Amino acid sequence: MRGSAVRAHWLMLRKTFRVTRAWNALKIGLSYGISVLLRRPVVWGLPPTVMIEPTNVCNLRCPLCPTGAGTLGRPGRFMPFDTYCAVIDELQQSAVVVLLWNQGESFMHPQFLPMVRYASDRALWTWASTNGHFLPDPDAVVRSGLGTLVVSLDGASQATYEAYRRGGDFAKVVEGLRALAAAKRRLRSATPLIHLQFIVMRHNEHEVPTIASLAAQWGVDRLTVKTAMIYDDADIGVWLPRDPRHRRYRVVPGADGRPHFAMKHGYKNRCKRLWAQPVVNAGGEIAVCCFDKDVDFPMGAVPDGSFRQAWTSERFRAFRQSILLNRSRYEMCRNCGEGVKLNVARRDVPLPDSSRRRRPATDQTPPPDDRPTPEVDPDVARAIETAARSRERPGGSRPARRAGRTGVAGMSLGQGPRPIEDLRPRRTVLGRLASWRGRWR
Repeated sequence: MRGSAVRAHWLMLRKTFRVTRAWNALKIGLSYGISVLLRRPVVWGLPPTVMIEPTNVCNLRCPLCPTGAGTLGRPGRFMPFDTYCAVIDELQQSAVVVLLWNQGESFMHPQFLPMVRYASDRALWTWASTNGHFLPDPDAVVRSGLGTLVVSLDGASQATYEAYRRGGDFAKVVEGLRALAAAKRRLRSATPLIHLQFIVMRHNEHEVPTIASLAAQWGVDRLTVKTAMIYDDADIGVWLPRDPRHRRYRVVPGADGRPHFAMKHGYKNRCKRLWAQPVVNAGGEIAVCCFDKDVDFPMGAVPDGSFRQAWTSERFRAFRQSILLNRSRYEMCRNCGEGVKLNVARRDVPLPDSSRRRRPATDQTPPPDDRPTPEVDPDVARAIETAARSRERPGGSRPARRAGRTGVAGMSLGQGPRPIEDLRPRRTVLGRLASWRGRWR
C-alpha cells in the first residue's frame, strides 16, 4: 500500500480499536470460515460492519439506480433519528465501521451530520457516499467526525456526467470537492478522507485518464475507477464499456441467438456479507444485504425488536444455509459483486500531512482553460447521445413507472441476469463431433 492508504488504515485503527471489537471480528471471521468448510451456518458474534440507510430519496435520476429510475418498491422515507440511535447503541461495542448509504442521497436527510457525530462520538468509523450536490457547509462536514466520504463523479465534463447522473451539475460537484479539501486544510483535519469514485461506462470510458489527472487538482485522497452494474440484456449495448477489462460481466451468446450477461467468474456458494455487513433500511427493515433492494427477504425490523434477535434468528440462519448450498438460486445473488473484482483501478492521491506547517492555501478556483476544446470522437459522441436518451423516466404513479421499466430493477421484477449455465448455446451432436475432432488435431 502506498502512503495515503497506510495513513487511512492507521487513522481508522487508532479511532476504533477496542479489545471487544477485535475479539468480535475474530469470532465472526472464524465462524464464517467454519461455515464455508462445513456448509452449515455458524455465527459467533455480531457484524463488524453495518450499513444504515439514512434515506432512500435522491435528487438525481440515474437510469441504472432503482431510486433514480423510479422502480424501487419501498416508499421514500427518512430514517427517524431515534431508530438510528437504537441501532448504534446496540452495536457500538462490536461494530467497527458504519456505512451511511444504500438507495438514496444521504446528505438529503435533515439530521445526517448529527447521525455522523453520534456514531463518531462512540469511536465508530463512518463512511458516507454522496453525489456531491449537498455540501453547502464543508466546515460542518469536517467537524462532524466523518471518517471517509465517497463522492461519485462519473464524468470529466458536464456532457458525459449528466448522460448518466441526470439532473446533476458537474461544476457544483467539483466546487464542493474543492471547498471540502480546502476546509480540511483550514481546520488542519486529516478527515474525512475524500474518495472520488468514477463508474466507467461506455460513454465515459475515454475520460479515465482525464479524471485521474483532475483528481489530483481537486485535492482528493483517493480515486477509484469502478465497473458499472447493469440489470438486463438491453443495458449491454448502452452502458457496458467496449473494453472488457472495464466490465464485471462476461457477455455470452445464448441459445436464442441474443447476447446475455453474467458475472465473469460465476457464483461461489458463499457470501461474507451475510456474516459481516447487513443492512438496516430507512424504514427500520433489516435486510440480508444491500443487493436486496426491496427487502424481499426481511429479517426483522428496528425498533420492533433488537438487531441481535434478527441476526441470530432461525430465518436468518435458514437464508445463510441456502446460500451455502446454492447461491445462484437467487437472482439478486447472480448480480452481486461478492468475490468479484469490482474496481478497475484504485489510485491514492498523496497529500501533505495537514498537521505540518505549510503556506496558506488559496481557495480560489484556477482560471478557466482558454485552449480550444478538442473535437469529440464520433463514436464517443454517439455513445454519449445513446446514454443520454436511454430509458427516459416515465411519469405517473410508482406502479406505472415500474411497469414501464421492466429490466431496470431486475432483482425485484424478475428480469435480472440468468445463471451462466443457462446462457451457453445448446450443443448439437454435429457440434460436439466437431469439437472432439479439433481436440485431436
